[in-house]
Amino acid sequence: MDKELLRIVIITTGLLVIIGMILWGYIKGRRAEKDLDALENEQVIGSSGAVNDSLKLHTERDDFDIISLGSAKHTLDTDEDSGWDTEFNEVFDDDIEPDPRVALPDIIQFGVIANDAEGFNGIDLVLAFGMADLEYGDLKIYERVNKNGDVDYGVACMVEPGTFPEGEYLASFTCPGIVFYLQHQNLEDAQTVFDDFVDTIKTVANELDGVIWDHQRQPLTEATIQAIRQSL
Repeated sequence: MDKELLRIVIITTGLLVIIGMILWGYIKGRRAEKDLDALENEQVIGSSGAVNDSLKLHTERDDFDIISLGSAKHTLDTDEDSGWDTEFNEVFDDDIEPDPRVALPDIIQFGVIANDAEGFNGIDLVLAFGMADLEYGDLKIYERVNKNGDVDYGVACMVEPGTFPEGEYLASFTCPGIVFYLQHQNLEDAQTVFDDFVDTIKTVANELDGVIWDHQRQPLTEATIQAIRQSL
């Protein structure tokens, strides 16, 4: 292609590009002016003319009163200072029953009575005492011996003289019930020993199929156990 002709083509193309850019800028400006005019003529949201009446809030028909945030805070502050919490606690405290306490004898005695009319057999007694880690003592009764070698509580036969035989006499020995006794005033930690006392009685009674009686010869209840425990 002739150099002169190529130069004319390049110049012509450049002019066309410039004219196109000018026209595009003019058209874009006109559109912006139209959008601005439409925005200025549009009604502000929230005005009576722009919002449908069905969407308006009619507070005059509300069942609830609307208060400002400051008024609400004042109401809460007033409630906090009204003494309601104190009055509630006083009423609640009055309804709480004091811890049940009982007057305890010097020696607490719980019994285990045989369900079988023939009573407990001597061999069965020895086996049950062994499962509860009770030891046969010099007084011919079974005892709970602590780590210091002292006796915490003992178990005697309900029939006088209250002792248990040894050896060959066990097979023929029977008794209607046994008595666990605890002298709590001589103990350093009476509640801990009492807990072990109760657990041991339950273990023995379960092994022998016996009924546990309290110190008043009534069926032992959890309420009685807790009352005695709290009184130690």
